[in-house]
Amino acid sequence: MDVSVKFLGGAGTVTGSRFLLQIGALRVLVDCGLFQGMKDYRLRNWGPFPVDPVGIDMVLLTHAHIDHSGYLPKLVKEGFSGPIYCTEPTLELVKILLMDAGKLQEEEAAYAQKKGYSKHKKPEPLFTIKDAERVFPLLQPLRFEEEYTLHEVLKVTAYNAGHILGAAILKLKVKGQNQEKAIVFSGDLGRYHDPILNPPADIPFGDVLFMESTYGNRVNENAKVSVQLAKIIKDTYMRGGVSVIPSFAVGRTQMILYLLHRMQKLGTIPQIPIYVDSPMAIDVTHLYKTFSHYHHLGPFLDESDANPFLHRNLHYYKTQDSSMSLNHLKGDAIIISASGMATGGRILHHLYNRLPNEDDSVIFVGFQPEGTRGRKLLDGDKTCRIYGVDVPVKASVHFIEGLSAHADQNELMEWSEGFIHRPKMTFLVHGEAESTQALAGLLRSQRQWNPIIPAYMESFELFSGI
Repeated sequence: MDVSVKFLGGAGTVTGSRFLLQIGALRVLVDCGLFQGMKDYRLRNWGPFPVDPVGIDMVLLTHAHIDHSGYLPKLVKEGFSGPIYCTEPTLELVKILLMDAGKLQEEEAAYAQKKGYSKHKKPEPLFTIKDAERVFPLLQPLRFEEEYTLHEVLKVTAYNAGHILGAAILKLKVKGQNQEKAIVFSGDLGRYHDPILNPPADIPFGDVLFMESTYGNRVNENAKVSVQLAKIIKDTYMRGGVSVIPSFAVGRTQMILYLLHRMQKLGTIPQIPIYVDSPMAIDVTHLYKTFSHYHHLGPFLDESDANPFLHRNLHYYKTQDSSMSLNHLKGDAIIISASGMATGGRILHHLYNRLPNEDDSVIFVGFQPEGTRGRKLLDGDKTCRIYGVDVPVKASVHFIEGLSAHADQNELMEWSEGFIHRPKMTFLVHGEAESTQALAGLLRSQRQWNPIIPAYMESFELFSGI
């Protein structure tokens, strides 16, 4: 039996994770994400899928983030009907994220048509809420550290990856007529000292490794995160401004809430209102209680005075009217809203209203890929195009590096030490060229590995005649 892989995404970029395994006659898609960021990448979402979705037997998801799961509605719409395997929290998160993404797609298409800023006569959503709902019956849950037989030639085990609730490292065992081989997908690896999530599990063996490299070229010190965040919020407060935090609804919002609650308890930031303006973030936050054994925040959630998700300064806004009412705030507030890369969602109307105000601050707390509004703002653009309008940027724009949910260079290298035997093949994925090349250099010099940096649509034979 022969085994090969085709890189349908996640190669040369941090988005669009899609890896197609051909295991004899079996076709397995690992991750099914949307491309984000640069226009050339985003256009890939709109074309036909590179292979016929009808011929794909199953999908395995490492985690729920849209760049790993967001293409599922379109894949199903194009004919895929097999099972989609993921961890229990990921299954629930995928439902929330896809419904929200479908709603946003519909709203943005309608708004573009109303305002006339689309090139198309009738702008269409990439997928709808109904398309998202068609995915749900196909979702199948996995528990951490239990081996599942998915096919006579394939078994899978999910291990904790950190990163977000339910994120998994996937270990696939491929059984040929003569041998059994192990293929490991790191997914997105989390931090080793995260106050909410457990560190990534060590994996001692894998014949082939697919390893993320988002922060392969930088070290993110998280020791000074609270100090940096507190200073920005206090300075904004003293100016009479509002701090706006674009934040991913899954993972980063909950981390920010934890930090803000702790800082208010310690008195390092003022006792001002915190508004979470993201229905999706609110729904996701409830899941931390449901899946308390997937993180170590459980004792905090049981004590009212210690619960970072429920206290007197914290306000959850679900409706569109309540969201719009925040535009009238002149100061003494923190607004957290999605998306974290300012690519869509309610954060856009907050930026539209706040960027022209020099007293306000915008604080980015996660990785900003090339081509996103977040990256352009951090690069110093003087205007930001929102709703077809070039909005002047007068607010202060900041980036708190240590709050990223991705393992940094040191942590990626530490995770690689868990392998007792060097993988025969290591592919570096989910990273921009500079970070991927930097990590590849370290793996060569310090581990004597020989990593491969694949290109989009490139194919490789993994095993022959096993």
